[in-house]
Amino acid sequence: MAKRASTLWFSIIVPRGDTLWYILALLSVLTILIQHVSRCSVVATTADFEGFEDDEEPIESLEVTDLPLRSPLPPPTTLTQSDSQTHHGPPDPEPSEVPPNPSQSSDLSQKPSSDGCGYWDEDEFEGLPVEQALEKPKIAENSAPVPPESDSEKISKPNMVPRSYTVEIVCVSFLIAFIINYFTGKKENENIALSWAAKFATKDSIFDKNFSLLGVGDGDDSPLLLKEGQTVFKFYASGRRFCSWLLATMELKSRHDLISRIYNMVIPCKDEITVEVCMNEEAMDHVILAVARKKASKLMQKEVRDLQRYANLVTGPPSNRKWVAEDLGVIAESKEVASDLITETVLDQVLGEKAFEKYGKGFISMHFSDQHVGTHKKMLVFKFALPDANHMADMTRLVALIPYYIDLIGRYKLSSQARAKTEAARSKAAQEAYKELQNARQEALQKKKAEKKKMMEEAEAKLSAEAIRKREAKERARQMKKAMPKVKMTRAA
Repeated sequence: MAKRASTLWFSIIVPRGDTLWYILALLSVLTILIQHVSRCSVVATTADFEGFEDDEEPIESLEVTDLPLRSPLPPPTTLTQSDSQTHHGPPDPEPSEVPPNPSQSSDLSQKPSSDGCGYWDEDEFEGLPVEQALEKPKIAENSAPVPPESDSEKISKPNMVPRSYTVEIVCVSFLIAFIINYFTGKKENENIALSWAAKFATKDSIFDKNFSLLGVGDGDDSPLLLKEGQTVFKFYASGRRFCSWLLATMELKSRHDLISRIYNMVIPCKDEITVEVCMNEEAMDHVILAVARKKASKLMQKEVRDLQRYANLVTGPPSNRKWVAEDLGVIAESKEVASDLITETVLDQVLGEKAFEKYGKGFISMHFSDQHVGTHKKMLVFKFALPDANHMADMTRLVALIPYYIDLIGRYKLSSQARAKTEAARSKAAQEAYKELQNARQEALQKKKAEKKKMMEEAEAKLSAEAIRKREAKERARQMKKAMPKVKMTRAA
């Protein structure tokens, strides 16, 4: 058993199959989201260094002389009037300089010479407004000089709006909470299932003493529990008289799902275990009995097919004896069955007034029927609420009801009078079921005929007038032939 428990722990702790893929998918999504947030933060920081023209002084204040040129501009050429009497004599040693014309200087500054030495490369100064950069700003004579702005004023000048990461923070927080809740809820459900198995399915426990085979496999290392999901665990047992097998299904709350956990906080629900026992054909007589809380018993009597057809609510205790607690309702085919199957032992252990207050908190229902809906007709079904992992011993008396009722119903035999009533009820129910089956077949045939007739009418509507006339003539001839008297021909002797 120790090997089974260790194997079960290993199979639950180490993720496999869909669980592993789910974890990898969550980690991938988290990695992509973190990369996206980091990239957005880098872009936001680099955006603060763009647009230098806003922080620096306007470029209009630059002069042409301040711009770096590939080669210095040639000196302005001036024309002097030559004397009419001198032709090509040597120039004067000290030529008189003519003051440059401002219009000419402006023209030269705007349009520098295009010879090889003074080539103006316009591509070298891309992004500079040519006309505004070359014009000197006109400063009023009376205007005071503007002091230059300090570096601190330049830095504090742009009013940048900080970007909000509220949506990203909320998404990342929810994803982290979902991942943490997934593993914690999964672990909590596994602890509950393992605690139940350790209490009732290990060595010297209730099921170990009553069944020869425990678990889903034949070997000693086979696991006791079969995990079908994060909320469903199953336990199988066989090898006992009066029954073929036992199947316990634990349906736990979706603790691994954060949304379901929040929903369960608003609308609480319980962890449930359903134990199904398949009885042998010769071991169970005509028995139909159900015990549940009053509200649930009324609902079962209306919805469960065998209870609706064969059984009724038992209003009072039969033959003035001790009976179940007031919170419970009993549905039985006859009072004899209810009185024989709800014994003094059961009342003292669980279903009595005093015992139910102390030990019946986890009791939901039990249903015994030889007309159970499904593949197997003779079934015993128990439903209990599971406590937490630390208080699993509180349902010991409830689990003890299972082997007790297997032996009790396996030995139970109806009286001749009760048997006659039950057989009459079952034969009547069989006739009703046969009539229902015949009615269903008739309805299916009528439906088929109606569909065939409809198809023929649609086909006739598509025929031409000549085809319809021929069809009517053929039908008329068939009717006339059918109406003619039949004449028998006899051969003369």
